[in-house]
Amino acid sequence: MSDEVTPLTTPFAGPPGGRRGSGDPVKGLLHRYRELCERAVDPLEIAAGLEAHGITDRTAARFRHRDVFSLAEELYARVPRGTERTDGTDGAHGPIAADPARGTHVTHRTGARAGWWWAAITLLPGAVACLTLAELERSTGQRQLAIGLAGALALSGALTACLRRGPLRAEGRPVPAAGLCVYWLLAYLLCGDGLLDELVTGGPDGPWPATTTPLTALACAVAPAAWCAHLFSVRARRRLAESHGLAEFTAGARPLLLALAGLYVCVLTALTATANLVFDEDGGLASTVALGTLLLLARLLTVHGFAGTAATGLAVAAGVEALSCASVLAGRLPGLDPLAVPVTRAVEIWGSSAVPALACGAAALGLLSHAAVALSRASAHIRPQHF
Repeated sequence: MSDEVTPLTTPFAGPPGGRRGSGDPVKGLLHRYRELCERAVDPLEIAAGLEAHGITDRTAARFRHRDVFSLAEELYARVPRGTERTDGTDGAHGPIAADPARGTHVTHRTGARAGWWWAAITLLPGAVACLTLAELERSTGQRQLAIGLAGALALSGALTACLRRGPLRAEGRPVPAAGLCVYWLLAYLLCGDGLLDELVTGGPDGPWPATTTPLTALACAVAPAAWCAHLFSVRARRRLAESHGLAEFTAGARPLLLALAGLYVCVLTALTATANLVFDEDGGLASTVALGTLLLLARLLTVHGFAGTAATGLAVAAGVEALSCASVLAGRLPGLDPLAVPVTRAVEIWGSSAVPALACGAAALGLLSHAAVALSRASAHIRPQHF
């Protein structure tokens, strides 16, 4: 089915007039969304598709149903589904297992193996980051540079593997700008505070210091981020199956998202504090937690089909950080002194880590408010690319 959503040209004022409409109000709706109903594997997918097209529980009442879910059940039941074809398919659900019991056993075993596989993969970035940081502290000179480059490449590969499998995997075409913004945000977290300190004091006069523990904490937080994404997806699908209306599902999905986001913030805070203690560094706690939360929310939105919104939030945070450094440099030009005043005062009062903390924190709050609305819809959890 096409990826493009067909908007409703006119709101549903009720079933078509005349005797035929009053006798069978659902028939016209079935004809309009027949392709959706034929491709659906269960009534929940039809309900999500109807919601994506603007049909609400109030609209369903005009079709003599208490909510969208019961309307979807009737539409699903009305679509003819033939018997098994000679090629081993049934036309709506794809291949049919020759032995149902054996097929179920294989599915469960394969799913369990895949679950253990992605769980191990999500632990890999944290392990690579910790080993790299430990080796960096015990080496100097060219060996330290070689270890840093090797660790960065290994960490990039581990993160790529995590994003291509498991609950953090996003289908569809990614937004290229999003990846560039993520690399900028991570690079700024590594050495941006030292650069900003040098700029405020009149530098830089040489290499500025880098803080590695925030990246280590974020790498270790990939595992809890994947777990939160998986739990949100599973619980949302379960609540979708148990709900009796779109409003009921939204009322349950929204607190679930907020609770998991809060849980991730707590876990990331503990990981950052532990990393600072173990490696004896003073990494910015607020800036690390703000960036980690921003990355989690951006990935959740991307996974559920809102990649554009996620890229916008990342771009805003990266832009604020870049403009902060640029404003300090611009303030050195004659007559442009006021441009550097806001950033300079913020650094003097709260420290250089306040800039990324405010930039990423504000962007994270914006994505959270959008996610609380977008991810509490049924259409965000059931094959949204088919709507």
